[in-house]
Order: sequence, then C-alpha cells, then structure tokens
Amino acid sequence: MKLLQITSSPRGSESSSTMLANKITNKIKEAYPDIQVTQRDLIKEPHPLIDTFTLNALFTEPQDRTIEQENRVMLDDILIEQVMDADIIVIGSPMYNFGIPVQLKAWLDAICRVGTTFSYDENGSMGLVHGKKVYLAASRGGNYLGMPEDYQLPYLQHVLGFLGMTDINLVVAEGLDMGPDAQQAGYANAHEQLNNISIG
Repeated sequence: MKLLQITSSPRGSESSSTMLANKITNKIKEAYPDIQVTQRDLIKEPHPLIDTFTLNALFTEPQDRTIEQENRVMLDDILIEQVMDADIIVIGSPMYNFGIPVQLKAWLDAICRVGTTFSYDENGSMGLVHGKKVYLAASRGGNYLGMPEDYQLPYLQHVLGFLGMTDINLVVAEGLDMGPDAQQAGYANAHEQLNNISIG
C-alpha cells in the first residue's frame, strides 16, 4: 500500500494545514505500519506553472517533441505517476484569498491530463483515476465552510472528483485568525474531525 502526501503552505513548521496533514498521515501509518509514504512539499519543490512553452510541449505529439519539451512533459509525468501509484492521497492546503496556493494549483494543473487522468466522450467527461482514498487537510483564517466565499474546498473536491477521486474526507480548521477563543475552537473541531475520520 502506498500513500502520497502533498503539502502547500510556505509557513513550514508553523503551518496549520501541514500539521493536520501530518496528523492524518501518522494516523494512517498507525493503522498500516508497512505503508510506503511519499511526501511532496510543493514549497520546497515547486512545480513549474503552465506557460506557452509548457502548452506547446503538451500539445506536440510525443514523437515530434524536442528534448527540452520532453524534459518539461516528464516533470508532469512524475507527478501523475505518483498519483496513479498511490492508494491514499493526503493533501494539505491553507486558504489564501478565498482559494488555494498557486503551488497547489500548479500541481493540480500538472496531474490533469486528457487521455491519462480524464477523458471525454459523447456523454461528457470521465475521470480515469479510480480506487483512491483522499484526505483534505484545510486551514482558514475565517469561517467559510458552506459559504459562497469558499473557493478552496469546493474547488478541490470538484477537480479531484473530475479526475475520478470521489472518496474524499475532510479535516478543516476554521476561524484561526479570529482571536484566541475562535482559534482554540477551530483546532478543537479539526481534531474531533481527525478522530472521527475513517481509515481504510
């Protein structure tokens, strides 16, 4: 069994989302001591953003790509392979300006590839990434769960579901910047969610 952990906060050891992601991973490791864990810190290992060169490389037939184009596509291939190989995926994401960090968006852009992780037919789109259990560890300064201002969790759930990953479990710490009492309540609620999540 393999676990892929993705974290995306620049706050390092001070990050609430990374702390929650680590706690989820540790809980899974307790249940499955032999699980293989791959950790990818998108701040320490940022993935290139989509640009003109990247798009040209992706839309060039493999046999016609230059060495430079092949090398660029290979960077995305590595991320896709990690996702496809994993049985469990843990994603840590803070909320920035109502959305996700650009580093996490770059990772999602890399793993969304038509013909590989999703496809289209006459009925619409189909996700091709199946059999994964996903845990989202999210932190936010305010209280946004279920609110129209939340472009973090709905987006993550939608894009992962679009790829076929629909078994998604949430651990969310909210209100962390709204004063000591709200912060304490936010962490307490997140830890209660953590204690109640299904492992396996």
